[in-house]
Amino acid sequence: MFNAQLVCVHVGARTQKKEEKIQGILKEGPTTKNEVKVLFQTGSPVDVILDVCQKENVDLLILGALQKENIYKYYIGSIARKLTRNAPCSVLLLIKHSIVRVPCNHIVVNGLKDPKTAETIDTSFYVAQAIGCKRITIVEEIMQSEIDVKINDDTSLRRATIAKERISNREDIRVKDLLNCIDEDKKEGISIKTQSIFGKRGYSIGHYARVVRADLLIMNAPNKTNLLDRIFPHDIEYILSELPTDVLIVK
Repeated sequence: MFNAQLVCVHVGARTQKKEEKIQGILKEGPTTKNEVKVLFQTGSPVDVILDVCQKENVDLLILGALQKENIYKYYIGSIARKLTRNAPCSVLLLIKHSIVRVPCNHIVVNGLKDPKTAETIDTSFYVAQAIGCKRITIVEEIMQSEIDVKINDDTSLRRATIAKERISNREDIRVKDLLNCIDEDKKEGISIKTQSIFGKRGYSIGHYARVVRADLLIMNAPNKTNLLDRIFPHDIEYILSELPTDVLIVK
């Protein structure tokens, strides 16, 4: 799909039974141009996988993930969430496990104002072409505080509505400028839509992706997160706590 080498990591001791099982699984999958590398290493799953990512110069880490974490796992962090926060490369979290590949028909990508967004949007078109997706929606998350109008009568409601329209138009223009910088061949055959939504960043786009039944949500990688970020979550932490669909985090 991406014309890349696949590196499979098994955390645990190498045994003949495990090797035969993994090779059997690989034989059932599609043929690849590059030889699949299978690595066995003992140790902490997080440490082992992060170490392999560094040594093998991995560009994309693919992980199976829980759609929703319970409270204990949310604060302590599951293996997938720890890897997502610390991986040196982009991370793809898969919740829709299937033996037969299900087509990806709709990608939702964040369009928030951030230095990383241009690369994330560009990557979304690369991914869409690679997997045959024909529809991309770029979502501009806007903090409710930007409106700065208290609604207590019809006049203030009209002012708030006008303010929302102005901000939405401003964000649309900004995203269109980003789209103009992307090669036309990457956008060929893809239906592109922009959508402004007001609310908490991370939570709003996750909710939107769930409502429109997106097949893949593509997000900027988070800035450094710590325990306080998980107690008072923001942006990507909302997505990680309850995945709305498969999620690609671009680093």
